[in-house]
Amino acid sequence: MTQARPMRADARRNYERLLKVAAEAFAEHGENASLDDIAKRAGVGSGTLYRHFPTRQALLEAAYVDRIEALGARADELAKRLPAGEALAEWLYELAVGTIQVRGMKALLGSAVTDGGAAALTTCGNVVKGAVARLVLAAQAEGALREDVEPIEVLRLAHGVASAAELAGAGETEIRRYLGLLEQGLRGAGGTGRH
Repeated sequence: MTQARPMRADARRNYERLLKVAAEAFAEHGENASLDDIAKRAGVGSGTLYRHFPTRQALLEAAYVDRIEALGARADELAKRLPAGEALAEWLYELAVGTIQVRGMKALLGSAVTDGGAAALTTCGNVVKGAVARLVLAAQAEGALREDVEPIEVLRLAHGVASAAELAGAGETEIRRYLGLLEQGLRGAGGTGRH
């Protein structure tokens, strides 16, 4: 097994500068920000950008991985202090709000709602899928969620709620309402998770 060589100091500086500029560009222009512009603003050539980040998806993931990992940790925090059904609902709300507020994150998380393939096998996708799986299984065990609901289905529905809320120009209050309606449907007949 070969070990990756550590980056030279100048390569590390270029990498960090590219990430900082990319996060700013994605915040300003969304996931379709110009990669050539990002390289130019970071003071490097396009070749340097592509050497570090061969695809737009790789750059998006690197720019948002810390935020996504914090979201995964947040799922565990909520699970420790709230009943399982409430923890799932609150986490889905935070996920939906973050997806709308952080431009570019919706495209990044879109890969997490696919069935598989290389796009789904990203660090960010795995963190989100793992978090939702833990929360869904706990909510099902508590009886707060139908037993026939798959974690990926919940993730897809939450992504759909975020997309619908964004299209409607909805705020956080409307997102809570949309997620509440979704939660009622996921609970099933009689308001219990048993189905």
